[in-house]
Amino acid sequence: MRYRLLLPALFCTLAAGAQAAEPEIVHFPGKTGTLGGELYRPSGEGPFPVLLYNHGSAAGMLNSQAAKIIGPLFAARGWVFFMPYRRGQGYSADAGPYIGDEIKAAKERGGMQEASRTMTRLLGTDHLDDQLAALAWIQSQPYARGKPVAVAGNSFGGVEAVLGAAKAPYCAAVVASGGAESWSQSPELQEVMKSAVRNAASPMMFFQAANDFNLEPSQVLSAERSQAGKTSVVKTYGPFGKSAAEGHSFAYRGADIWFADVFSFIEQNCK
Repeated sequence: MRYRLLLPALFCTLAAGAQAAEPEIVHFPGKTGTLGGELYRPSGEGPFPVLLYNHGSAAGMLNSQAAKIIGPLFAARGWVFFMPYRRGQGYSADAGPYIGDEIKAAKERGGMQEASRTMTRLLGTDHLDDQLAALAWIQSQPYARGKPVAVAGNSFGGVEAVLGAAKAPYCAAVVASGGAESWSQSPELQEVMKSAVRNAASPMMFFQAANDFNLEPSQVLSAERSQAGKTSVVKTYGPFGKSAAEGHSFAYRGADIWFADVFSFIEQNCK
């Protein structure tokens, strides 16, 4: 297993995202210090329904490109779109180490098995803590409808959406390519995500492009949901671009294709 398989392939493709309106930059308390994020909201005082969006693993500010594509789509339809940066990335860079560096160090210490364990542990502890801190903060804002809140995410953020839905009463969870690049080489991640989808009460939607790295996450996790008597929807769209990396980027670059389906799912479950 190569290290790149543990990190979603957004490093090269995020910069190609379309430009949109500039977000509002916000800061809020986390367990390890101040966290930051990007906010797109409708005109007016609200309160508005909220989508909390979990970003992928791309370093620095690159995930802002995904927010610039998706955020205005939700704001235009009366929803607050909130993408909190987790520790080590973007506006939360000073709140802790970057997960990519931690995984790399783990690989150097103990090979890919240790890298997989470290990735899974961090996503289920430190990074989940940051997501839940963001949820608590946005629920306290006067322009936000505190309940219910929907959650979504791409790649590592899709993993976070699954884990968050097992901990918080989200009205809907949308999982875009969650764990697709790491799935086949990380049994630890598979088991954690399977457990989370069985326990999560939130209705879930899984979607990917046909040429994503691996379609098993959507298939396996939706099957786990069905066995547990839980609601889930699976959408596999046609190929996006020519490579697996381009297919993986469909989670944000293909928003013009999937947005209507996703928004309909969220609206249906979050009235």
